[in-house]
Amino acid sequence: MARTRAEPKPPWRAVPPGVRAEVHRALGSPVVRGTRTWGGFAPTPTYRLRLADGRRAFFKGIYRESNDFSRGALQREARVYGELSGILGPWAPRFYAGFRHEDWHVLLLEDVGLQTVPPWAPAAARGIARAYATFHAATLGADLPAWLPQPQRRLGHITWDRVVEESDDLQAVAALAGDQSETALIWLRAALPLLARLTAVAPDLPGPYALLHGDTRSDNLRYRGGHLVLFDWPFAQVGRPEHDLAAFAQSVATEGGPDPDQVAAWYGERFPVRPEALDSAIAWMAAFFADLAWRPDIPGLPRLRPFQRRQLGVVLAWASRRLRLPDPTWVSALR
Repeated sequence: MARTRAEPKPPWRAVPPGVRAEVHRALGSPVVRGTRTWGGFAPTPTYRLRLADGRRAFFKGIYRESNDFSRGALQREARVYGELSGILGPWAPRFYAGFRHEDWHVLLLEDVGLQTVPPWAPAAARGIARAYATFHAATLGADLPAWLPQPQRRLGHITWDRVVEESDDLQAVAALAGDQSETALIWLRAALPLLARLTAVAPDLPGPYALLHGDTRSDNLRYRGGHLVLFDWPFAQVGRPEHDLAAFAQSVATEGGPDPDQVAAWYGERFPVRPEALDSAIAWMAAFFADLAWRPDIPGLPRLRPFQRRQLGVVLAWASRRLRLPDPTWVSALR
């Protein structure tokens, strides 16, 4: 069944017979049904598989027609599952197998079921936030592999100076507000010194560091019976947990859930949040979305830029409340 504005994905029957035979070999049972799964923004071939012996599995792959982003992401994720399974423990799907066949590279994982959020009912948001804090606490100060991106590498290339330079002195960002673009430009330029200062210190926040997921949002998690499972791990990294928290909290609000400060408060019931680290993470995230939201659509990813614009609006509104900046009423135009 086609999905409006969803990225194209081939049906299971279009997967080459040789690849399906490798799945049979790796899992020890033939596939009797493969159902396409949707979510995220990339056209990666993903399927929930039902096997002849009654088991289920999840198929994720890239092939000749996959874009460079998808190829790089799957290769990074394969390394995470291959080398960090002991650290990830109960927080990630079980990794069954990975293989290459002709132009295909495939990961076979535990099937963790259908999406559980949104809608973001307060009880679900509270439970997930607390479980997310427990995940970070479990790896805080752990001896993590050196190949995982460190804060200086991951965060240092995003700055407000870069946003200003590439967006024509913030005019491209302000233009996203349409008729309110002049108001937006005045607000952005007034807030810039504080946002830039907080963003600049983000790469150098002191530890202890934890393992970060790097892209936690509703389509990358499942929550059932009080248990949180995170998947899609290509952006795994090392850093202060507040960076993961900021990304997660704004995504909940972007999808119509509770206010991000409320999500952060629930998280803080299980893991202490450093206010200065969270403020820095929010300012960095605002720069991240301001750097992307105004750019042209990426071919094959029609839903990404509109979502990033909504995220930018949520993050700037959140920053204004925490940093006592004037209310950016113009961000309503981004949502």
